[in-house]
Amino acid sequence: MRTAHRVALVTGANRGIGLEVCRQLAQHGYAVVLGSRDAAKGERAAAGLAEHGRAVRCWQLDVTDPGSIEGARARVAAEFDRLDVLVNNAAILYDTWQRAVDADLAQVREALETNTFGAWNMVRAFLPLLRRSHHARVVNVSSEGGSLASMGGGTPAYSLSKAALNALTRMLAAELRKEGILVNAVCPGWVATDMGGSGGRPVAAGAASVVWAATLPDDGPTGGFFRDGRTVPW
Repeated sequence: MRTAHRVALVTGANRGIGLEVCRQLAQHGYAVVLGSRDAAKGERAAAGLAEHGRAVRCWQLDVTDPGSIEGARARVAAEFDRLDVLVNNAAILYDTWQRAVDADLAQVREALETNTFGAWNMVRAFLPLLRRSHHARVVNVSSEGGSLASMGGGTPAYSLSKAALNALTRMLAAELRKEGILVNAVCPGWVATDMGGSGGRPVAAGAASVVWAATLPDDGPTGGFFRDGRTVPW
C-alpha cells in the first residue's frame, strides 16, 4: 500500500503504545502528528524518534480540552487539508484499587472524560478532515477489560470507560460505513507500559495491533473489536 502522502494523528503519544504507533506509522511512510497533553514531554519523544530517522511532528493536544482540540484541528487543516488516520490512544486511570460497589465516582467520571468523551470529541472535531481522505481510518485503542463477554469485577472506571468506547466504535462505524470511513476498536493486549506495568508483552507487539487497523485496505472490516488482527468478543 502506498502511504507516502497519508497523514496520521495519534493522541496520548508521548510514551508507551502511542509513541510506538507513531514510530511504526512513520516507518510505513505516514506523515505523523504526535499528540501530547504535555508539550515538553511530546517534544522529547518526537526528538527521540528523529534520532532514528523518523520525522514526526509534535503538537500539544489535550483530548479533554475543546480549545486544544480545535487548535490541533486547525493546524492539521492548514498543513495537510485532510486527515487519513485518527488513533484515539489517550487513556488514563487503570484503577486496580477500586471495586464497583464502592468506587469513587469522581474518578469514574474522570476516566470517562478522557477514555470515552476524549475520543468522541476527537472524532467530532476531525470528521470534516477525515471526510476529505479517500482512505480514512479511525482506531479506538480499547481493552479487553471493556469486553462485556469477559467482564468481571474490579477496575470500574477503566473498564466502564472502555466498554463505552467500544459501544461508540460500533455506532460510529455504522453511521460512517457508507462514506468508506473504517472505524474499529483494538485491544493491544497486556503490554509492558507505565500503565500496564511490567510483565506484559513488548510495546512493539501491542502497537502493531493498532497499526494493523490504521493501515487496513479499503475493503477491510469496520465496526469490529480486534487484537493482533483477530476478533475479540464484545
